Amino acid sequence: MPIIDIVDLEKQKVGTVELPKEVFGCEPRPSLVHEAVIMQRACERQGTASTLHRGEVSGSGKKPWKQKHTGRARAGSLRSPVWRHGGTVFGPKPRSYAYSMPKKKYRAALQSALSAKVGSSQLVVLSDFALDEPKTKTLAKALGKFRGDSHALVITGKDQGHVQQAAKNLADVTVLSVDRLNVYDIVRAGVILVSQRELQTVQEVWS
Repeated sequence: MPIIDIVDLEKQKVGTVELPKEVFGCEPRPSLVHEAVIMQRACERQGTASTLHRGEVSGSGKKPWKQKHTGRARAGSLRSPVWRHGGTVFGPKPRSYAYSMPKKKYRAALQSALSAKVGSSQLVVLSDFALDEPKTKTLAKALGKFRGDSHALVITGKDQGHVQQAAKNLADVTVLSVDRLNVYDIVRAGVILVSQRELQTVQEVWS
């Protein structure tokens, strides 16, 4: 099992903890993580692009000129795709890009992503991480010692609502409860902070 230091909010070591091997000590599987990220990003696409085909653009349905003896190419509609202001052929229509992958594969991808963060020393275990009041300034000061200019992911418990409220105005900070952890937010985080008491919950939910 991987062993990692426990630090306080002043970044001082106060002990060590043995991380659950089932979640934080897995073999890295980059291809599986990549597959999970692509799936997540596809599910987030709006899919609102829309074009008009020949039956939807404005214009008369009258035949522009008779079929023969004009010396011009035959034409049946002003709304033909070959004409200016005509319809679009095979253009995009509103659709959903969402799809899913097997739960076991996604779980394995998340375990691999967390294990990679441990291997690159991007996971920080805090002895305690609680705010007495939801103040953004207080949270930003606390996180400044750990994240620098990188994106931070804070894993909280369900009773740490103050942290979630305080992070709403911080562009480079994402706060997620254990059950809402996802591969994309783990991968893009430069540092992941989790309190010691939440490690057991992470193991229970994601092992």
